[in-house]
Amino acid sequence: MSFRIVPEVFDKLPELYIGALVVKGIDNTKDYPQVTEFLDECVQNLHRDLAGQKIKEHPFILPFRGAFNALGMNPNKFMPSIEALASRIEKGKGMPHINPIVDLGNAVSLKYTLPMGAHDLSAGSDDICVRLAREGDTFLPFGSTDEESPDAGEVVYAVGSQVRTRRWTWRQSERGKITEETKAILFPIDGFSDVNQEEVHKAADELIDLLHRYFGDGIQIEVGYVSKEQPRFEFFK
Repeated sequence: MSFRIVPEVFDKLPELYIGALVVKGIDNTKDYPQVTEFLDECVQNLHRDLAGQKIKEHPFILPFRGAFNALGMNPNKFMPSIEALASRIEKGKGMPHINPIVDLGNAVSLKYTLPMGAHDLSAGSDDICVRLAREGDTFLPFGSTDEESPDAGEVVYAVGSQVRTRRWTWRQSERGKITEETKAILFPIDGFSDVNQEEVHKAADELIDLLHRYFGDGIQIEVGYVSKEQPRFEFFK
């Protein structure tokens, strides 16, 4: 199985650089108080750091807004996920506790101000691909039973014809979402080779450490970095 980015996406975003961390053997059914505490700590720290700032003008947010513009998406209408999270935190709304593995991903995303998705690998057998949307693709929004058809040419995360994330990092699908029963997960950590590549690596390294610390040494982890020069990462299934 692999995670890959097609050349047409690099034509639009040549500096796109995504860390891909795969973990298998997770027990997401138990309570992990340390994860809850870590998420709350990251929320508090970011709320303090963002005080008095305009989120859309923050230096960590600007590259993603610029990328959305390059992809033909108005970031004021379709907000990059990390900007949406940062705006929520800046307004003092905090973060909900969903389940341990989602909470851990959200915490690391907030700490490094990077978009970080999470995809259940048991929900499909095809490669996970960042590509342009095409005819026949379907997207099922969170909490909905009504499918959408992405716009043609829209950059999406997809498994076969099932779109897992619309408009690059804007919104994830009901399909592939992380639940208490999830055992194997792909965390994509989105960034750029010329802006925040170091932060992508640091986020991946910390996530690896925290996964082992909180979920035990019995888990299996693989990590790769996907770029224009290395557009595919092969991993275990």
